[in-house]
Amino acid sequence: MRYTKEHEWVRLEGDVATVGISKHAADALGDVVFVETPEVGKTVKAGDSFAVVESVKAASDVYAPIAGEVVEANAALASAPETVNADPQGDGWFARIKVADASSLDALMDQAAYDVYLATL
Repeated sequence: MRYTKEHEWVRLEGDVATVGISKHAADALGDVVFVETPEVGKTVKAGDSFAVVESVKAASDVYAPIAGEVVEANAALASAPETVNADPQGDGWFARIKVADASSLDALMDQAAYDVYLATL
């Protein structure tokens, strides 16, 4: 699993990456009440806003950590947005992206680097 400074995570399986927000981000948001996932077929660049998550505190954009094409969106979040709080790095994933360049994940933080980053906040 790799992480961004905006608290998105990526897990690569073959040439498809599952993307979501970290536990830290989910905890900071508070109770999630709405999730807008990206459309299947949408092409995203790393850093593009590609989803929205709303909580009782605020609405936040979710940014694509890598470039590629959205091949699946987590439709279950429409009726159960609280899954993002309950299991942010598991069933609370937002989308699956067919990765344009797997080597781009090398620029993201691994768990140890992310933990160090969190300690600086």
